[in-house]
Amino acid sequence: MLDGRGAVKRRAGARLWMSGLWLGLMALLALFAPLISPHDPLAQDLFAGRLPPFWVDGADPAYLLGTDSLGRDVLSRIMHGARIAFSVALVAGLATALVGSLLGLLAGYMRGWVDVVISRLVEIWMAFPPVLFAILLIAVLGTGLTSIIIAIVVIDWTRFCRVVRAEAMNQSAMDYVSSAVVAGRPRMDILWREILPNVLPTIVALLTLEMGIAVIVEAILSFVNLSISTDAPTWGGMIAEGRTSIYQAWWVLAFPLGVLFLTVLSFSQFGEGLKDRYDPVLR
Repeated sequence: MLDGRGAVKRRAGARLWMSGLWLGLMALLALFAPLISPHDPLAQDLFAGRLPPFWVDGADPAYLLGTDSLGRDVLSRIMHGARIAFSVALVAGLATALVGSLLGLLAGYMRGWVDVVISRLVEIWMAFPPVLFAILLIAVLGTGLTSIIIAIVVIDWTRFCRVVRAEAMNQSAMDYVSSAVVAGRPRMDILWREILPNVLPTIVALLTLEMGIAVIVEAILSFVNLSISTDAPTWGGMIAEGRTSIYQAWWVLAFPLGVLFLTVLSFSQFGEGLKDRYDPVLR
């Protein structure tokens, strides 16, 4: 049993280090992009259009990852695109976690009519197709990062609510909760001081997963020109542009697509690693 727990912790540690290093690197690039990006991400130079990466013949050393069809630096646009992606991930993820976790905790512990009302609301909300719902919300609210964040929160709070509700119900049946009830402690005190700390690893894992989903949603909406302005350096917009010129300039599609894939994967693995490392059951 101890060997099994040790293996789980070793795997969790490896996932935490690998995913954490990538996310840390991307966060630093996003934070300091205006200072360290080699070029203006919006500056166009038609004479430098579709230059290949530095290791390919015909490359310009000034453009390490090449340029797109308008001569814009791919590396600089990826850096500034990280600012948009991480801003959406952080704000939308935290807001979604707050709303969904709060409702899930109340439904799972209070039970009764509170659980019935929240559960019915979740069922009604989940009846709407999420992608169509997001597009409808963006059409109503208008394009922009604020609209994207609101759409993500409105759609994805049910994910937190369902999982946290189930975890809160499981924790409510534990002996430590029964002992607190017998001791006469207030219900809300038991909820915040006893149940919440034991549900927190699950919330953290869901939060990191939700941040990855938020990055994907923003990329999808920018891919179909429903994010911010079409010339803004978003990963989805770069992928959409690269798709049209994949045979002439494969790097315009490959690099933002690879960064998007690794970022979403790292968010997922980082959350799973945190859950395995700090889960109270494993400890």
